[in-house]
Amino acid sequence: MPTPIVQFGTSRFLQAHADLFISEALKTGHAPGPITVVQTTGSKERSGRLAALTHPDGFPVVVRGLLDGERIDQTKRVTSVSRALSTGENWADVMNIVAEEAEILISNTGDTGFQVAEDDLASEIPRSFPGKLLLLLKARFDVGGRPLTILPCELVSRNGEVLKALMLRLAADRIEDDAFANWLTEDVVWANTLVDRIVSEPLEPAGAIAEPYALWAIENQPGLRLPCIDPSVKLVEDLTPYEKLKLHILNLGHTVLADLWLKENRRPNETVREILADARVAGRLEHIYQAEVIRAFAAKGLENEATSYAAATLERFSNPFLNHRLGDIANHHQEKIARRIADLRRWSPGVPMPELAAISDQ
Repeated sequence: MPTPIVQFGTSRFLQAHADLFISEALKTGHAPGPITVVQTTGSKERSGRLAALTHPDGFPVVVRGLLDGERIDQTKRVTSVSRALSTGENWADVMNIVAEEAEILISNTGDTGFQVAEDDLASEIPRSFPGKLLLLLKARFDVGGRPLTILPCELVSRNGEVLKALMLRLAADRIEDDAFANWLTEDVVWANTLVDRIVSEPLEPAGAIAEPYALWAIENQPGLRLPCIDPSVKLVEDLTPYEKLKLHILNLGHTVLADLWLKENRRPNETVREILADARVAGRLEHIYQAEVIRAFAAKGLENEATSYAAATLERFSNPFLNHRLGDIANHHQEKIARRIADLRRWSPGVPMPELAAISDQ
């Protein structure tokens, strides 16, 4: 069966996000078709996952946590993946599928997914994801160049625009074909997206444990094709408010808690849920949200959205099934303070934020 959706990446996040949404939508005819999953890294420890992703009975995604005060604990079987390939072992097949079958490409290739080495195209199969994507898109162009929608899910602001600029630069440097560059600009839709779901644990050989909350916001533009219709998939006219809400409420809250955890030299394996069981800590975070963060959003006309998202965030932090260690959150702490706290203060400079200032000015 042809697969109109091709997904680059085998992460537990994608399994509990895009793969699950498309699986549910296929049952009601609200997705264009099944998925070919492509492993891009050649990681041997993930090779066994490929067969499990295409098991006839699907793979499990366990959804556990709180949603609107209700305790959720359910297992769903994901059956949207019909093929799972590796660029290392199945490069010709991947090239043919992208050239002939694909209508939508999805990617989530990790924190370094957009990085490209200088000698990346020295071999037949480039090492980087952008290098591979360039050759796959050129193969599609060479057989007629049908339109295509690309939905990057990497945690990069304006990720579609960033990936498009990177592809055009690589094409200019290494392909030198004006018609191909025009096709990349005119017939390929590079969508800006934002993903928001905590996927806490993998299941072996495939599957994941995830919280009930989920969002896949996709910024609308002419020619864009959605991967499915699902309550968690939102087509929006402007992605900026969604980016700001996640960065300056959910992510900021994590960094506030990590900062307190570091300063007080608290228990090494303490989790978000456990630290918030301390009434003093919970009260401080709630005060920062109410007195500083929500007021910053109110100054931008987003008070209602921020109030709702902050309430949902506190419920997510209290997930009784989620073991989100503060030691992990505290990695790259100063960089996170700059992006999550200092940037909020610059975004809304007229709002006093003394507690956040005490963190970002340290």
